[in-house]
Amino acid sequence: MVASLLDESAMRLALRGIDAVVHVAALHAPHVGHRTDAEFEAINVAATATLARLAVDAGVKRFVFTSTTALYGAGGKAEATWVTEDTTPRPRTIYHHTKLAAEAILATSTVGRPIAVTSLRMSRCFPEPAPLMAAYRLHRGVDARDVAGAHAAALRSDTPGFRRFVISGATPFVREDAAALLSDAPTVLAQRAPALVAAFAARGWELPRSIDRVYDSALARAELDWQPRHGFEEVLAELDRRSPEVLPPG
Repeated sequence: MVASLLDESAMRLALRGIDAVVHVAALHAPHVGHRTDAEFEAINVAATATLARLAVDAGVKRFVFTSTTALYGAGGKAEATWVTEDTTPRPRTIYHHTKLAAEAILATSTVGRPIAVTSLRMSRCFPEPAPLMAAYRLHRGVDARDVAGAHAAALRSDTPGFRRFVISGATPFVREDAAALLSDAPTVLAQRAPALVAAFAARGWELPRSIDRVYDSALARAELDWQPRHGFEEVLAELDRRSPEVLPPG
């Protein structure tokens, strides 16, 4: 069924006999500056509130909302920020603000209702130049297939209430690396990710000089029984087989 998220009658019809909703529809980062703030508010916030209300009324048991780690903003200036679900968001654009507002609506509008609501704050998973994607996979990137896996894992939850999770690739770093990651990332990479360092050297790529944030998906791995399976090695493999999911260097 194809319909506008703003069409309440269509949404009510779409929810008949449905036991789960995966809510991905939104204006997102590339639309900033091209669509008005009012459109962002209408689609990302108001329509989400309506969809949640209609889902509760229809007896839907599970509601999974696709959110973003972008709302955390940039990393720290003294050391890399270790980002978890408890990290205070620092939204900058209308996209970030509306995603955060939608989460808040979902958290409050479903209190006391028999519906499990899960917000997945996913990190970068769109095609970028391979060196960038490979390095990001260690601290602020994730494979699109792993994002899909996280959504599937969230659909297995039937505990009523609202939860949010950071969804990002597995990181080799630990919190104690935060200061060195920001000031001297190559040294930390040599210690924590020697295989990536060797792969970059073999391809003539430069290592990132500084890493300003690490997204920690430990809570999702523990509570959703989910594991990110595609690390930086998969980025290199996709590049070598010329997958459109990875862009060539430059």
